Amino acid sequence: MLEITSLKNGIVIDHIKAGNGLKIFELLELEKLDDEVAIILNANSKLLGKKDIIKIQNYMDINLDAVSIIDPTATINVIKDDTVIEKKTLKLPEKVEGILTCQNPKCISTSERNVKSKFILINRDEKTYKCGYCSHIYDVEE
Repeated sequence: MLEITSLKNGIVIDHIKAGNGLKIFELLELEKLDDEVAIILNANSKLLGKKDIIKIQNYMDINLDAVSIIDPTATINVIKDDTVIEKKTLKLPEKVEGILTCQNPKCISTSERNVKSKFILINRDEKTYKCGYCSHIYDVEE
């Protein structure tokens, strides 16, 4: 059995649907951190069957909106002195800036370099957003 050690201080992103751990790792650009980051893929889970987990040592500032875009059912555990001091549940944000990319090639957010993408949630159940510039519909699941 694989031994997964605990964190003294940091964040654990838990209950990530299997297969989404690497997407979250890349979106948060965790490879740029100097601190230790562990990605556990396909861990056994009573709740999900299989899950991914990300552990980030000594780091507290993550973009929760980015995590929720990939997996709104993931949970965030804040660890201090080997103890979970806070548990956060996620939900899809009403507005998203700079995380999603509009798929409309004519949109100003894809054609202009310094224009940050903006999306507005239009259907929480279907995980769909509308581009704030061109109204293109973006399905997070795709």
